[in-house]
Amino acid sequence: MSFIAIVVALGLEQWRSFAWRDGLARAFVRYARDLEHKMNGGRPEQALLATAAALAPPVVVALGLHVLLDAMHPLLGAVWNVVVLYALMGFRRFSHAASTLVEAFAAGDPTGARRALAAWRGGYTAELSSQDVARLAIERGLVDAYRHVFAVLFWFAVLPGPAGAVLYWCANLVAREWSGAAPGDEDTPITRARARFGEPVRGLLGVLDWVPVRLTALSFAIVGDFEDAAWCWRMQPETWKNEEGGVPMGLVLASGAGALGVTIGGPLAMPAGPPRMRPELGLGDPADPDVLPAAIGLVWRALILWLLVVLLVTLAHLAP
Repeated sequence: MSFIAIVVALGLEQWRSFAWRDGLARAFVRYARDLEHKMNGGRPEQALLATAAALAPPVVVALGLHVLLDAMHPLLGAVWNVVVLYALMGFRRFSHAASTLVEAFAAGDPTGARRALAAWRGGYTAELSSQDVARLAIERGLVDAYRHVFAVLFWFAVLPGPAGAVLYWCANLVAREWSGAAPGDEDTPITRARARFGEPVRGLLGVLDWVPVRLTALSFAIVGDFEDAAWCWRMQPETWKNEEGGVPMGLVLASGAGALGVTIGGPLAMPAGPPRMRPELGLGDPADPDVLPAAIGLVWRALILWLLVVLLVTLAHLAP
């Protein structure tokens, strides 16, 4: 049933994205923000209690409804799984945003490509070159594919019902909200206090990421240039530890860039002042707009590989 739920949810999401996904995420982030305002007294036990208060209710509700509906009829439980996956997964966000960039470049419209990138990832794009836009799009695409598809699918398959998918989705949002200053942001007492408050949920997210991030990196290597991806996976992720997402996202980005045979990372233009220097990941020439279709294809092939594995596991469980 897990395989069917995943395929149906992916099909629905490609047909028409869940209209209220962003609103659902914003509502949950507001809830997490309110918890921080009420419970951030600077003590570790308060951070632990707030983490539990943020994550336990949605997980318990999702699992409880699954158990109740499955007891009424297994088909109802399966439908609930599809509903939850459809609401949480964001593969369309990656695939359609990347396709919009490809179309803009194909039409000779770099300004439209910069606008599309700004709408997708935010941040400063006004003076980015076409190569910079392609590089940042590949980075965002690989990270989004992991955070909103592969990690969610992994925990959905591992934990009962939709509990794992909800747990990962919520932990990712809370960890981002309680992260303190992002790389390149101003470091203040307020952001430092928020970062300390978010240590328990970031630790939990690190545990949740450990297996799926490596499976995702392995998937990119299998469906791309295995030798280069494996070398980048071994040698480069630690250089990304001070960047957004840290070493876990460094694994995904290094493996993905190696599988594509391009270089990403590097200088990032800022609205004022000199560029922010970041490590380079991958091998080969710097990514350019011509690589974007290959990046989309890489993620699609990796997703198909995951679906085949889930199908094989499902058939193995059904075998007498």
